[in-house]
Amino acid sequence: MSLDPALRSRIESLLQANRVVLFMKGQPGMPQCGFSAKATGVLEDLGIEYAHVNVLADQDIREGIKVFGNWPTIPQLYIDGELVGGSDIIEQLSASGELSQLLGLPAQDRTPPQVTVTPAAAEKLAGALGDAGNAALSLSIDARFQPRFQIAPRNDNAIAVDVQGLRIQFDPASARRANGITIDWVDDVRGQGLAIDNPNAPKSVQAITPAEADRQVRAGELVLVDVRPPEERAIASVAVAHRTFDGSGREDLEALPKDTRLAFLCHHGGRSGQAATEFSGKGFGNVFNIEGGIDRWATEVDGSVPKY
Repeated sequence: MSLDPALRSRIESLLQANRVVLFMKGQPGMPQCGFSAKATGVLEDLGIEYAHVNVLADQDIREGIKVFGNWPTIPQLYIDGELVGGSDIIEQLSASGELSQLLGLPAQDRTPPQVTVTPAAAEKLAGALGDAGNAALSLSIDARFQPRFQIAPRNDNAIAVDVQGLRIQFDPASARRANGITIDWVDDVRGQGLAIDNPNAPKSVQAITPAEADRQVRAGELVLVDVRPPEERAIASVAVAHRTFDGSGREDLEALPKDTRLAFLCHHGGRSGQAATEFSGKGFGNVFNIEGGIDRWATEVDGSVPKY
């Protein structure tokens, strides 16, 4: 299949204007597929600036980039105009340290983490490996400290620990997040499954009522963040100091000290809960979701706020 010259020129212009470009589904803050989420997670762990192209918003680019690089799937990472590959290759290069080299970054810390595996968990994990041959367990821990086990080929270049007869491999970011974890097998009222106790995980998001949020904001104890878009805030807005995600708002918030108390607000509490979880995953330890959103705020705090 040939590529339309005008479309080829568009893609080449994108690659010439940006050293690192990720063609993905969705946006870094809200990937629309698991593979795109893995790719953005690796790049963000490296702390690099990169351009992204949401192929879901541009059908021509979505199909054209597959022809351009002769690569059939999304996401696709380009560095210096050259195709690196998709999410699996990105993860492999990150685990080996080659991605840092490609990007000209200092070598990442490759110290193996301290990991404890209980006998019960070791038995279950060994059973999962079964007769997989020259395989190992891969444990990735994303920025939200969500763990994911996979059976992967043994990689002698990976960061790895050998414990209870098991080889567990990590990428550099996951190795840092995994230091000190305990992997156990539980069989109780929670059900059956692996349970990972991670002392590095940030505190979970806490709920806060609109009235208490209002009091703490007025006392200067809390930063309120309204995650709704401008058109919704124009309909109904709180009458206390608050921040938004408009412009550089998200980046400005991320630059705050990690002990800053943040409370997120939306219409009913759903979008704000997602934002609160995101910032908790970024290392903020005092994160709150305002229960019921501005709808409940109008009922319990300020009756002049319109409901919609």
